[in-house]
Amino acid sequence: MAAESKDMTDEIQNEEINEAASTEAAPAAEASVAVAEKKPAAAKATVGKLSAYALMQAFEAEQIAKNPKELPDIYVGDTVRVGVRITEGNKERIQPYEGVVIAKRHGGLNETITVRRIFQGVGVERVFMIHSPQVASIKVERRGKVRRAKLFYLRDRVGKATRVKQRFDR
Repeated sequence: MAAESKDMTDEIQNEEINEAASTEAAPAAEASVAVAEKKPAAAKATVGKLSAYALMQAFEAEQIAKNPKELPDIYVGDTVRVGVRITEGNKERIQPYEGVVIAKRHGGLNETITVRRIFQGVGVERVFMIHSPQVASIKVERRGKVRRAKLFYLRDRVGKATRVKQRFDR
């Protein structure tokens, strides 16, 4: 009952604003100002109705749009070369890190990939936040053909057994 009366009062106020704008002899700019003054109040009401999840999604979309980074489609099993910004003193350089993507996690701004490579006979894994300012570039060297979402089984393998078949259709 209270919600219906509130909706009715909102409709009455909107009709009054529209009538005042159309019947006044004032210039059109002043009429639009009167209508514009009422709209933010309605926008505030809808902001209060948004859930926390919707607000976070809107914020993430805004941040991604603000800093557009040309990212390729990255899939688990791909061999990628990630350019990492390294700061030494007051100098900055980009160091490439190449390996197989064995996992992808999260989404949006928080999206991460785990890249594994063999360095001097030892397996090394690094987790990269894709939208981090430390990640300068990501390039897919070759596509991998896998049937799993996570390739943690590669940790137990040595030598040629760690190879991933190449995929040609993507």
